[in-house]
Amino acid sequence: MRKKNNPTNFAAGSTTLIASGTHVMGDVRFAGNLEVEGQITGNIMAEDGADARVRILPKGCVVGDVNVPVVVINGRIEGNIYSTHHVELAANAEVEGDLHYALIEIEKGAQVNGNFVHRSPSTAPEQLSPVENVAETGMQDLGS
Repeated sequence: MRKKNNPTNFAAGSTTLIASGTHVMGDVRFAGNLEVEGQITGNIMAEDGADARVRILPKGCVVGDVNVPVVVINGRIEGNIYSTHHVELAANAEVEGDLHYALIEIEKGAQVNGNFVHRSPSTAPEQLSPVENVAETGMQDLGS
């Protein structure tokens, strides 16, 4: 039996823990890392422009939408997931809702009752070539 050996990568910033036995009612907005062992009834959102990551641990439960760049699920989510980077569904993951993702990893045993919607990673304006910017600026002269 092959054991998966992925180191846990953390986003820059602090880590917030919703401990087992804790029930948060209302939306949660954060930057950095969020670890959920308890329950959240409300939406989870990363701060704008934040390199954020949320992990739903085996006893963790979220009833609401999740809008975070990196989402790792090993618990339960009842709501839609919107990830701009990576979604990982571990063996104990249970999702009741749609997954919007750029990259996805699914382990044997994960359960999803919803749609998978692939979205391309967004391209920042500074990454566009000058030819692609012509349409935005209306400039027709490319230098000769």
